[in-house]
Amino acid sequence: MSEIQRIAHPDGHELAFSYTQGEGPAVVFLSGYRSDMNGTKATMLEEYCTAVGQAFLRFDYRGHGQSGGEFIEATGSDWLSDTLFMLDKVLQGTPVILIGSSMGGHLMVRAALERQEQVKAMIGLAAAVDFTEKLMWARGTEERRAELKEKGVIYLPSEYSDEPYPITMKFIEDGRKAILLDDMIPLQIPVHLIHGILDDDVPWDFSLALCAQLESMDVEVTLVKDGDHRLSRPEDIVRICIALDRLSDKINEASLNPGDFA
Repeated sequence: MSEIQRIAHPDGHELAFSYTQGEGPAVVFLSGYRSDMNGTKATMLEEYCTAVGQAFLRFDYRGHGQSGGEFIEATGSDWLSDTLFMLDKVLQGTPVILIGSSMGGHLMVRAALERQEQVKAMIGLAAAVDFTEKLMWARGTEERRAELKEKGVIYLPSEYSDEPYPITMKFIEDGRKAILLDDMIPLQIPVHLIHGILDDDVPWDFSLALCAQLESMDVEVTLVKDGDHRLSRPEDIVRICIALDRLSDKINEASLNPGDFA
């Protein structure tokens, strides 16, 4: 596993990251809400990419893991800014495949729209597109919504942590500025979406909705009948690696025969 490095973001905080050099396209892992770059999927995918000689980048958004900044003060747009900064400053325009897990799936699509020349393919893992509105807000009771509006923040329990996690009204309102599924998404790149049918956090039909709204005709959806939200079992990692190999081969073939890449 490569060593942790740090880079200063223009907003004033440091971002922690791990970058393994290798052949392209580089793989960039985007973690989920309150997850960090030391999660099972991120580290196992780094191990795989290192073994096959493919470049790999994982990092912590501000307020996550080893990066600076306060979680409660951040928004999705802030984490998108962190993502774009890593693409620009660490990878410097190198062609990439984005792998987005849960919330990272939402950031993955937003980043691809912002860096269309650089992002060549996407892999969504339980991609939670529009999660602030369609999950956090939609699942809240009237009482909880009223409390959030009044206090500006509420704390909810999580099965993934002993500590409750904060949701701020600023975070919800920021998400409303970046709704993706209300319109067609103008991306023409290959996409593979993987989702567990037993996912209780992000329903599997989120991946079907994203598939429907992507303009690209090269979109594959894999539903894992016994898969849950984490998709971190050995067989899940193998499935992700197979998808990564296929997309990498497709991109490399297209670079040799650009006219064949639709």
